[in-house]
Amino acid sequence: MLKIDDIHVYYGDSYVLQGVSLTVNEGEIVALLGRNGAGKTTTMRSIAGYNPPARGTIIFKDKIISGRPVYANIRAGIGFVPEERQIFPNLTVNENIEVAIRPPRSGQEPWTYDRIYSTFPLLAKLRRHLGGELSGGEQQMLAIARSLAGNPQLLLLDEPCEGLAPVIVESLGTIIFNLKNSMPILMAEQNAHFALKIADRAYVIDKGIIRHQGSSCDISSNEEVQSRYLAV
Repeated sequence: MLKIDDIHVYYGDSYVLQGVSLTVNEGEIVALLGRNGAGKTTTMRSIAGYNPPARGTIIFKDKIISGRPVYANIRAGIGFVPEERQIFPNLTVNENIEVAIRPPRSGQEPWTYDRIYSTFPLLAKLRRHLGGELSGGEQQMLAIARSLAGNPQLLLLDEPCEGLAPVIVESLGTIIFNLKNSMPILMAEQNAHFALKIADRAYVIDKGIIRHQGSSCDISSNEEVQSRYLAV
C-alpha cells in the first residue's frame, strides 16, 4: 500500500531525514517509534505532502506521490491525523465530520455517520457539542473520525496518544487496532509501550535514520534497542 524508499528531507540547513525507507502492507498496523525530535513527524508530513523529500521516492498504491500536493494525496486515499489534531473548535462534532466527507472508493464500505458513531460511541453522545468544548481525548477521537469521513485507504496517525489520560489511551488503542480491518495504518508514536501492543511491525528512528526494524514482539524483547533509542 505504501513504500518509502530512501527519502531525504531538509528544513533549511537542517538535515532531518537521512535516507528513511519503510513499507506498509494491507491489513497491518506499522509503528514508527522514536524519541521526541527523532524525525517521526517529519516522515509523516513528508508522506502527506507537507514536506516533500529532496531525494528519494514515496509510492502509494503503486504510484509515485513524492512532491505531490497535500490535497491530491488526500483525494487519492491518504488520511492524515496530525499531532496537533486541528479540529474546528467553533463547529460541532457533527459539523467537523461533515466538512471532511468524501465519496467512498469502488468496493469500499463507506464511512457513514452511523458507522463513525458506532466506532466512536463517545462522540455519538457529543455530536452537538462544539469541538472546542471537548477534552483532549475526545478531540483526538474526533480528529480520527473526521479523517475516516474522507473514506481513506491508508491512515497516518501522528502521536495519537500524546498528552492523554491512561484510560483514554487504552480505549483509543482498541479503536485503532480494530480499524486495521478496514485499512492499513502507519502510526508515529513516542509511547513505545502503547504502540507495540497494537502494531504488527515497527521501525525505530533516531536522528533521521532508521536504526532498527522488526516485529513488535522482536522490538519489545530487545532491551538494547529500547534503552538506546526508546528510553523505555
